Amino acid sequence: MASTAPFSRFEWMIAWRYLRARRAEGGVSTMTWISLIGITLAVFALIATLAVRSGFREEFVDTILGVNAHVTVYASTHVDEQGNASRVIDDYEEMAARIAEVPGVTRVAPLIKGQVMATADGGNAGIEVFGITEENLRTIPRIMEPEASQGDIDDFGDGVAIGSGVARELGVGVGDSIRVISPDGARTAMGTSPRVNAYEVTYIFTAGRYDIDRTRVYMPFEEAQIYFNREGVADELEVMVADPERIDALRGPILEAAGERAMLWTWRDSAGSFLRALDVEDNVMFVILSILVTIAALNIISGLIMLVKNKGRDIGILRTMGLTEGAILRVFFICGASVGVVGTIFGVILGSLFAIYIDPIFAMVNQIAGGGVWDPSIRGIYALPASLQLWDVLRAVALALGLSFIVTIFPARRAARMNPVEALRYE
Repeated sequence: MASTAPFSRFEWMIAWRYLRARRAEGGVSTMTWISLIGITLAVFALIATLAVRSGFREEFVDTILGVNAHVTVYASTHVDEQGNASRVIDDYEEMAARIAEVPGVTRVAPLIKGQVMATADGGNAGIEVFGITEENLRTIPRIMEPEASQGDIDDFGDGVAIGSGVARELGVGVGDSIRVISPDGARTAMGTSPRVNAYEVTYIFTAGRYDIDRTRVYMPFEEAQIYFNREGVADELEVMVADPERIDALRGPILEAAGERAMLWTWRDSAGSFLRALDVEDNVMFVILSILVTIAALNIISGLIMLVKNKGRDIGILRTMGLTEGAILRVFFICGASVGVVGTIFGVILGSLFAIYIDPIFAMVNQIAGGGVWDPSIRGIYALPASLQLWDVLRAVALALGLSFIVTIFPARRAARMNPVEALRYE
């Protein structure tokens, strides 16, 4: 018999007849469905998990870069004119001008920072005050364009801007007043007395991070200097850069521009350990779910072994008719690989739909569970995010198809090497 091209039409036809055959006819349709469902669910779980992990990392990094400084410049401890240890920056305007000239730096903002107590209508909350100019406040993405806001940022000069968590804790809204209490107040002959000032709430923002919304309060820079006894100085400089991912390359130039006593703290220093933990978790989750895909793919072997056993007579007849070992191998390879391909396609569709419609799905789960499924005080962000990345989908597809094709080869080779005489001896 003349040799035929691999994967000819008749090979596909025979494989299709075997796949759809009922068990009474020697087929294994039940095992085929089990293998198909297993591959589908495994790929779905892999893509959904990778999408959630990618979304969580993106949201976490975005909230960090959208509210906090990319680089914080502060001074090392030195002795001031009164002989006291100090870490304030006296020449903050000149230092800010030098750093702003570094290529890649987009903004430099002097800051006054302090942790104090806020009270209103009997409510108390520990807050972190950031003294900043209105011009610089407008350049903070998650403050200028928050997830939700109340009031008008144009009125910032007349009061303070507070996080939605602070407002909720104190029970205040726009137009209400809060009292800010600092133990380091006015210096008198009798010592330092606590300072208590009242400020009107002019703007309430939701930045998207629970810990920030729960503690952050912005105060006009000059008012913060007076309140914290920082007249003429700044506590630190907040530096924003064009590409935060390349912050390590800018450390040297920024430090050189800042001067001898300057020290740096980047966003990677503050969140690097958490991001590294996320990377490790991503790799571990991929390995664990890869094992799940492997187990699902092994069902294909079981189905094909049963198919080869039930189709022994057919294999003997096909061989006596002239089919080569390669043709028999390809027939059963098509049977197993088709299950893997179809299951992978369905898994990709389900996983992609899960990532796209995760908000309504999660809302339904939260409603069924009676609420409280996602605690922002523990996880930091307010909702379960998902980001469907092409690379993640391609990894899942490559893994599922690769395993499906590999495990199919072994029973297919067994069928191809079956002796036709032995197969037909008792027929």
